[in-house]
Amino acid sequence: MPDNQPEISSKFYPLPCMFTLACLFFGFYSMIASVNKDFKTAAIAILVAAIFDGLDGRVARLTRTTSQFGVELDSLCDMVSFGVAPALMAYLWALHPYGSYGWLAAFFYVAITSLRLARVNSQDSDSENKDFVGLPCPAAAAMSVTSVLFSHYLGIVGEVKHISLLLLVYLLSYLMVSTHRYLSFKKPAVGKFRTFQILVGLLLIFILIAAEHEIMLFAICLLYIASGPALAIINKTRKLKQNPPDQQDHLS
Repeated sequence: MPDNQPEISSKFYPLPCMFTLACLFFGFYSMIASVNKDFKTAAIAILVAAIFDGLDGRVARLTRTTSQFGVELDSLCDMVSFGVAPALMAYLWALHPYGSYGWLAAFFYVAITSLRLARVNSQDSDSENKDFVGLPCPAAAAMSVTSVLFSHYLGIVGEVKHISLLLLVYLLSYLMVSTHRYLSFKKPAVGKFRTFQILVGLLLIFILIAAEHEIMLFAICLLYIASGPALAIINKTRKLKQNPPDQQDHLS
């Protein structure tokens, strides 16, 4: 296996890398839009970057063109599109009025994103775990992005100032490096008898997103962000029911 590692890491496959670079392009375009105070366009650009980020890995697996080069390129592009771009957007949109507290919050978000990506790269890639450990950085960026879209829906155009947005940046930073588990939806364990019901449900969600995309995207991201701590509380409750404190005292 070690003898094959240099050969794998030196592979370059143009097709999946083009999807990865498209993710980088829209992340960079988002930063340009943020500098020009066009925050809605900046938000949409990050969402498009997230779509390409989800496609590059699937294209590589379908065409059997996965490589260590592609993995490293993906991490570098994620750092720009889901670390620097949303942090810059958040600073110019909502954190600027807080002075040093604002830009330090934006820097903290970028630093945590880099730590998150480094932790993912250092983990065993052959693990069969279906869940993410910690909030994925594209999901954290999506939460910031949909907050901009939701504010635009409420008629708030341009810069805003609200303490909740400053706290949101710190909350997302914490969740990215937390040990809360988030569903990846890569290999959903669904029985065949439920396939039709899930298809109908997804169709309804698609219709709702098409009708009120600012509200629905914000709600979906909010629910996904909350799912990690919620699952942790549920698991702790189950463990307490299985091993109540008085039972643990008797065992000790």
